[in-house]
Amino acid sequence: MHVFDMFKLNGKTALVTGGGRGLGAQIAEALAEAGANVVLCSRKRDVCEQVSAQLRDQGVQSLAFACDVTKPEDVARVVAQTVHHFGAIDILVNNSGATWGAPVVDMPLAAWQKVIDVNVTGTFLMSQTVGKAMIERKSGKIINIASIAGFGGTDPRLMDTIGYNTSKGAVMTFTKDLAVKWGRYNIQVNAIAPGFFPTKMSHVLIEMGKEQILEETPLGRLGGESDLKGAALFLASRASDYVTGEVIAVDGGVHAL
Repeated sequence: MHVFDMFKLNGKTALVTGGGRGLGAQIAEALAEAGANVVLCSRKRDVCEQVSAQLRDQGVQSLAFACDVTKPEDVARVVAQTVHHFGAIDILVNNSGATWGAPVVDMPLAAWQKVIDVNVTGTFLMSQTVGKAMIERKSGKIINIASIAGFGGTDPRLMDTIGYNTSKGAVMTFTKDLAVKWGRYNIQVNAIAPGFFPTKMSHVLIEMGKEQILEETPLGRLGGESDLKGAALFLASRASDYVTGEVIAVDGGVHAL
């Protein structure tokens, strides 16, 4: 097989949660550019539909659904409708996320639970539901979106986000454990740990700490609107068929410090 052919996704179907904006939209665009049909879902269907329309203009099929990934019935509905329309889900990207900034002693329990529910439980529910179909077909790619904040502690002056950091650490361990358990079914499970990318969720943090972020980033810049595409395509394609249980940091070198 020619090396370029290993990255083609023609005939594949990808489901991207939280695909209506930010990193999810960037990943969805990458998969569509490689030829995949892309299904987007989030709590706000309208933003997903805007991205979906742009992907259809590129010549691929794309659908948009409303979905709260913390609700099993929503997850089951979206997965069932996707399989009914396309026949299978080859690639799952668990990108939906939530955060909350507060000192540990002031963190409301409801806020903690929301972050854990979306980032961890949502990843579990979607992986579990899609995984049942992947196991039957003995084939699949699951990409979980973690964060460099999940590798360890963060300076509270920059990220006083213990719920978010904890959840992303859990996503990393979930990724590794699921990779071990589902390797026998030829399902590769990996994660991407982005650094600082300008998104709706991160804009306040970046606005307040941009100088510190840039000083602590070896490449000296924030993530751009194409910087996740390569890692996402690699993990979604045949090029990564012998890679599973990995967490790839896409952070401009922050994790290397």
